[in-house]
Amino acid sequence: NILSANQVDVLDRQPINSRYDGQIVIYGKNFVSKLSQLEVFIIGAGAIGCEMIKNLAMMGIGERSNNGRIHLTDPDSIEKSNLSRQFLFRSSNISQSKSLVASQAIKSINNRIDIQSYQQKVGSDTESFFNDIFYKQINIVINALDNIEARLYMDSKCLFYHIPMLESGTLGTKGHTQVVLPYLTEHYGATRDPPDRSIPMCTLKFFPNQIEHTIQWAREWFEEIFRQIPSDTLSYLTNPEYISQLSSQQNMKLETLQSIYNSIVNKPNNINDCIIWARYKFEELFCHQIQQLLYNLPLDKMTPEGTLFWSGAKKPPAFINFNALDPLHREFVVAAAIMRARIYNLSLPDESELNEIYLQIVSQISIPPFKPQDGIKIALTDEEAKNNSNNTSSFGVDVDEQCNSIIRSLPSPSSVSFLSNIQSIEFDKDIDEQMVVVSACANLRARNYSIPEVDIHACRGIAGKIIPAIATTTALVTGGICMELYKIVLDNILGNSNVSVDSIKKLSVDKYYNSFYNLALPLFTSINPEPPKQITSVVAGKEIKWNQWDRIDINEANMTVGKLIKHIEETYNVDVVMLSAGVTIIFSSMLPLKKANERKAMTVKALVESLCKKPIPDTQKYIILEMMIEDKESGDEVDLPYIRFSLFE
Repeated sequence: NILSANQVDVLDRQPINSRYDGQIVIYGKNFVSKLSQLEVFIIGAGAIGCEMIKNLAMMGIGERSNNGRIHLTDPDSIEKSNLSRQFLFRSSNISQSKSLVASQAIKSINNRIDIQSYQQKVGSDTESFFNDIFYKQINIVINALDNIEARLYMDSKCLFYHIPMLESGTLGTKGHTQVVLPYLTEHYGATRDPPDRSIPMCTLKFFPNQIEHTIQWAREWFEEIFRQIPSDTLSYLTNPEYISQLSSQQNMKLETLQSIYNSIVNKPNNINDCIIWARYKFEELFCHQIQQLLYNLPLDKMTPEGTLFWSGAKKPPAFINFNALDPLHREFVVAAAIMRARIYNLSLPDESELNEIYLQIVSQISIPPFKPQDGIKIALTDEEAKNNSNNTSSFGVDVDEQCNSIIRSLPSPSSVSFLSNIQSIEFDKDIDEQMVVVSACANLRARNYSIPEVDIHACRGIAGKIIPAIATTTALVTGGICMELYKIVLDNILGNSNVSVDSIKKLSVDKYYNSFYNLALPLFTSINPEPPKQITSVVAGKEIKWNQWDRIDINEANMTVGKLIKHIEETYNVDVVMLSAGVTIIFSSMLPLKKANERKAMTVKALVESLCKKPIPDTQKYIILEMMIEDKESGDEVDLPYIRFSLFE
């Protein structure tokens, strides 16, 4: 029961023939009016995001007439695969902005709602957009994200601005919800899942035994050939300092320079050249590389223990002889050729003509027989692979000498300026043209190692690490979030509210729940959120208890550095050893006396601008200051919360 007996009187709960009558008879008209005044920030317009904003619209959150608003951001565009799990989108919306289409759909569900869509991602590079002024208006943040990095970023923002955050996620039939409340609960980043286990490098390169290994290998090959190499080439053509910058990358510079040289000197002129290139790539990847591996590690090789090396998880490979009529062979060559043509903006014939060109060209190509190379080291463990990558010589030839030779032979950027329109292709699992390349490449690699092959749809799921969203799980999770949202509004734990910190700290978290679901079992569990971890600092023999929600607020915009230091020292009985803003040290007790006095006489804002050599944006309301301080009596280092220094009211 989330309502106490005296929270809602009978008259306030009388229905008024409104679409919100269901809420009114339980929570009352005043509460529903409060919902309509909320400003909510939703990050993500995927499966959870679409269901979430639909729920908020049906609840009457963010009504225009009461100055409420829903803010929705998502940088992605709608892909065909989204249509099965994001019900606000239609096939006619493909390639349009997710947040924009979702916002338009919500207005048709409840035209009273004021919803603002954005296409910016959340992160440090968009802080000038989602700035202090933006967060000043937000009451609640709702995450509908699909990655840990963005979740942690929003967690840091909610910590800083003291905004409650509702976090959720699904994985097939599994789902979870988490409520994060200022001063009452631990924040999201206080506990997190361990990172996904990565596939060992040597397994990917030489000893795959699962289709996931070959798909990951194919994705990395795609990234290198169609994204990284064109990107490096563009950098060489457009950045005069690129070669000097590359010199610092000792382990990568030779390979990078060779790739740039080949991209420029061996550029294709038409689709025919691209098919020839792809045919040679087939031979290199699925024939010659395997032959070289077996040359180094023959099938009858024995381990020091007297067992066959190629046994157990190490599947013995076999090279593939190219067959122009094999559908998978053709698929790889044609799809890879199309990708190469895209990089160089070459025209493409229609499918039937392309098939004819393919058959004609591959029949005329003469592939040189394989010749094993001596001196190539096969890493049997990741440690060996790392050591090999740190080796700065190549077959006894000095790397710097090889690099200088390539640099001397590279055409100058001005002489090949026509290549500046080449494009780097970012892998997107929802683009079929790209997935065909990855799928064909992965299945050929699987064929090398007698691993069962998969179709393009299964490959897409593995390559994108997709577990299909289930509408039932999504509905359950968003419903759980909405229940926690009701409780937050009832307790008035809202960002930028006038409720005092002391009042919030007196509230109980017993009514709030973090939930975990598994519909396949079925399993439904709920636990109360953990309180924030307390940190105890001892100053002058007295304990000061604080947690990650705490900070020291300074609201005197024109305060000098000297006055700030004096305030901290007198308030907490400490000596300020150092003050820093980001990576910039603005004060240190080690400074020469004259310089220290000069800095103390300056305002905090003026000193930060002077040292950073740039003005603070007008939209930035706060400066975060970190302190290194010592107990006046003992001289021991003391931990205290950071300072949030306000630049204006």
